[in-house]
Amino acid sequence: MSVLGTILVVDDEIRSQEALRRVLREDFEVLCAGNAADAEKLLEGEIVHAILCDQRMPHESGVSFLKRVRELWPDPVRMIISGYSDSEDIIAGLNEAGIYQYITKPWQPERLLVIVKEAVQLYRLQKETETAGIDIKATSGHIKKVVSVKRGVAKQLYDFDRIVHCTESPMHRVIELGKRAADYDISVLITGESGTGKELLARAIHYRSARASKAFVVENCGALPDELLESELFGCKKGAFTGAYQDRIGLFEVADGGTIFLDEIGETSPAFQVKLLRVLQESEIRPLGAQRVRKVDVRVVAATNRDLEAEVEAGRFRRDLYYRLAAFPVHMPALRERPMDVSLIAEGVLSSVKTSFNRPGLRFSPSALEAFAKYHWPGNVRELQNEIQRMVVLADTDELQAPPLLGRRNGKLPVVAVAGKLNGAATLKDKVEDLEKAVIISTLERYEGNISRVANELGLSRVGLRNKLSRYDLRKNA
Repeated sequence: MSVLGTILVVDDEIRSQEALRRVLREDFEVLCAGNAADAEKLLEGEIVHAILCDQRMPHESGVSFLKRVRELWPDPVRMIISGYSDSEDIIAGLNEAGIYQYITKPWQPERLLVIVKEAVQLYRLQKETETAGIDIKATSGHIKKVVSVKRGVAKQLYDFDRIVHCTESPMHRVIELGKRAADYDISVLITGESGTGKELLARAIHYRSARASKAFVVENCGALPDELLESELFGCKKGAFTGAYQDRIGLFEVADGGTIFLDEIGETSPAFQVKLLRVLQESEIRPLGAQRVRKVDVRVVAATNRDLEAEVEAGRFRRDLYYRLAAFPVHMPALRERPMDVSLIAEGVLSSVKTSFNRPGLRFSPSALEAFAKYHWPGNVRELQNEIQRMVVLADTDELQAPPLLGRRNGKLPVVAVAGKLNGAATLKDKVEDLEKAVIISTLERYEGNISRVANELGLSRVGLRNKLSRYDLRKNA
């Protein structure tokens, strides 16, 4: 059975330790220490969700110890158990050590179990709100209310019905597949070009599923080196590697009971793929620097703009991991494959822009909609959104005209510009270099200097692209 979390019991009396262990051991992993020094050693090697500490101990009071814990290990929820009703101790505990609960002896097993479960839930909720970027006071009731409201709003915002498409659009089939996937607790692999809305589909699947009341967390696997990616996903202990200044709970643990979205999964290294495969096979994680594994119950939705089957055949992606992730594959069509949806999406984007830019009279001219329909949108929906925002900023009137650049762009360097460069070059080598430079410049402009996206489109590694930028003195463009 999966444990709910790890509890540290600090009490100098062995009988008290054993009594607490008996009550908690069915639901939690219980660590015990007879004094503050031993407790600190455990905190250095384990990720602890909550601490139950006796107030009256030799050499140091529980409040004094938990005050130091608050400074060094601020994440565990701290609780005091005491047979004395000293009001000064209670006030000191609440104010100085940030005590969540002051439990008096003799305690009732059933009530104690409820308190500890709420403490661990508070720990997870605090981590989820940190992940979501919510700044709130850390009180259990308030956090639960905020998270509940946030989930309710997200469920409406990311409903399948909010994905804009016509009935004859290829997106209709994608949405039907997404709804089917949501009904079953199965791993989903979403493929498609950058900017097609893979994360939007992943969120819709989560909020339609039985896991909707739990967390949905996101990690871009192509944005971090292995060690930092492991820390983000699996957690780490303070000092586990250079830069690990405090304990970190991993996103797999934050998402326990919910869904984790692993974007750009095709960018991961073979070494990391081995570790991720074990997590998926065993449903357990080991935080970096920790001594014990933790069981997690997480649904994985992964996404990539690469052809993972080709990557498997080329030996760059593990076959066994691929089949773990691709239990239910869904492909997102590019925007050029769904031209019937372009005007609908554009109108939806403009509606949002009207509100955010406080310009309620904005509208597209017929020429703008015609240009949208003809353009093939290499950057997909994301490029369309950016183009509309740019049009609004540059517009002198409420009627948005098609920008001349949109009519000339076709996702590639214009033929005239390429021909001019080739005609002016002296040798074949010069012509090839000029063409390569021109293509890089064009792609940089289209993706607004985003190195990862440019490298992916050109079939280069980030290091390889940076070398070419340096070679052609294009670093200022990136």
